[in-house]
Amino acid sequence: MVGKRVWLVSLFAVAVFAVAGILIGKAVAPPQTPAGQGTFRLRLLAEGFASPVGLVTPGDGSGRLFVIDQIGLISILAPDGTRRGPPFLDLRSRMVSLNPSFDERGLLGLAFHPAFSQTRRFFVYYSAPLRASAPAGWNHTSQISEFRVSTANPDMADPASEQVLLQVDEPQANHNGGQIAFGPDGFLYVPLGDGGGANDTGLGHPPGGNGQDTSTLLGSILRIDVDGGSPYGIPPDNPFVNGVGVRKEIFAFGFRNPFRISFDAGGEHELFVGDVGQNLWEEVDIVTKGNNYGWPVREGKHCFDPNNPNQSPEVCHTTDTAGRPLIDPIIEYANARSPAGGLGVAVIGGFVYRGTALPGLVGTYVFGDFSASQANPAGRLFVATRPLPGQTAWRMREVPMVDEHGQLVGLFVKSFGQDDANELYVLGSQAAGPAGVTGKVYKIVP
Repeated sequence: MVGKRVWLVSLFAVAVFAVAGILIGKAVAPPQTPAGQGTFRLRLLAEGFASPVGLVTPGDGSGRLFVIDQIGLISILAPDGTRRGPPFLDLRSRMVSLNPSFDERGLLGLAFHPAFSQTRRFFVYYSAPLRASAPAGWNHTSQISEFRVSTANPDMADPASEQVLLQVDEPQANHNGGQIAFGPDGFLYVPLGDGGGANDTGLGHPPGGNGQDTSTLLGSILRIDVDGGSPYGIPPDNPFVNGVGVRKEIFAFGFRNPFRISFDAGGEHELFVGDVGQNLWEEVDIVTKGNNYGWPVREGKHCFDPNNPNQSPEVCHTTDTAGRPLIDPIIEYANARSPAGGLGVAVIGGFVYRGTALPGLVGTYVFGDFSASQANPAGRLFVATRPLPGQTAWRMREVPMVDEHGQLVGLFVKSFGQDDANELYVLGSQAAGPAGVTGKVYKIVP
């Protein structure tokens, strides 16, 4: 799922940031949103999941909501939250065994083909057992597979239709990214973490880290053409398509654990990425083609030293070895473990709001943090607004995480979702790991 320094402890980081006139980097609590100014509440839509890590729609006009449960199940909800029959797809027997107390592996992503109503094709990202050709001592193999829907029942996948598109061996269990998505260009985007562990060092991590190594897929966001080759094609304008010794699938790189990604349904259709930090800083990036987002040279806007991850060095490189600038995030906030204190343990990327139920939120970026504490389900919700003229950092504020009755909702926030009307959903559970039945899906409502 998310990611952090060492396995269990290695999941998260939270923060401090600029709101209105407060400068990003100050260890201050964000102000609560005044009533009537972009506030919202959470309406319980469905429950009984183990660890819901995604909600997507097929875009076929059916209004169905597909919920990804990390344990290996995909379920269908009607718009009112009613479950439609048995699971749409069960991948539990094809996945690596998960640690119920906490795990970042599992069924992590689902994306429907842009022409799903005609092709019946969809794609999943899950953690498979380590393949035979992988390096000795590594942990598992991340797998992107294509499936088709059953011809007899549109609410059931055909489990025998699996075609493996891409396999990426992972040296450690954490930092797997996961939320695959089709972009407005029709290509499939695949976020991959740096391979796990901590500091982008150790087994399976070259000098300088996977995040800065374009000869590996790890630490990158990939862009592939699922219609243009076997098993996939490379878009002709990918930034490294003509490079030597680099992976042509790479769209952008320099990431630690880009766990949640999304495309803005309006505006310029920008790609937003929540990249989970190490010990001090969390970040959200707007990602563009060919750019380097800094890890592990930088953590957020700050310099990073893998030998001393608890202190940001004063000086570091501003460009990579090829002269490309290291791109700053649009949002940065401090990890709860930082000496000055912070807001939570791991950023959970969300969506730019383009719905109609909450006019005051239109154009803002709604996202969250896994929890204010690693021990308790105390997730947090935030809204970020584009910079004022002359500024570069987005302004960020917290929205109380309460239900329609004004009661506090206690969850480990694990994901966000968006329906066909561009209304948003919050997903999480009261268990940090993929176990139990406390997982819930909430709809954001006025």
